[in-house]
Amino acid sequence: MSNRHLLRSIAMQSLFQWDFMGQPSAIIPALIQQNIEEFAPGTKDGEFALELVDGVLKHQTELDSLIQRFAPQWPLDQITIIDRNILRLGTFELQFSETIPAKVAINEAIELAKTFGGQSSGRFINGVLGAMYKEMMAQNSFKSIDRAPELQNQTESA
Repeated sequence: MSNRHLLRSIAMQSLFQWDFMGQPSAIIPALIQQNIEEFAPGTKDGEFALELVDGVLKHQTELDSLIQRFAPQWPLDQITIIDRNILRLGTFELQFSETIPAKVAINEAIELAKTFGGQSSGRFINGVLGAMYKEMMAQNSFKSIDRAPELQNQTESA
């Protein structure tokens, strides 16, 4: 398991615990630290997990709104806590993180869902994030990391 995948797992687990406990933001740093110590002792890039969780918390309202828009048949409170937080994490990386390519964000979220979610979680996560990605393509609203070099040059010279 790659270091970043492990840290995504830790971020997802920390978000799960936070959500399960009623979303008390003050405990997030302690949850992340505890999970790193337990599941990834000696890791050198623990900040990555904290950045992911901080990003999800900072954009939670927008993330939840996007999830509701792309999964309208599933009210947020009816999505399992695991799937809900994998979707928040994947949506954050897909829509807001300028350091994670869109396809990596989707694939990582699907892998988390297959590992930690239920039998159909992978398909559900893939469907929601895939629909978001298709809309991004249709609107040509790619993050700079996802633009082909020739498109970046055109955009930068304009």
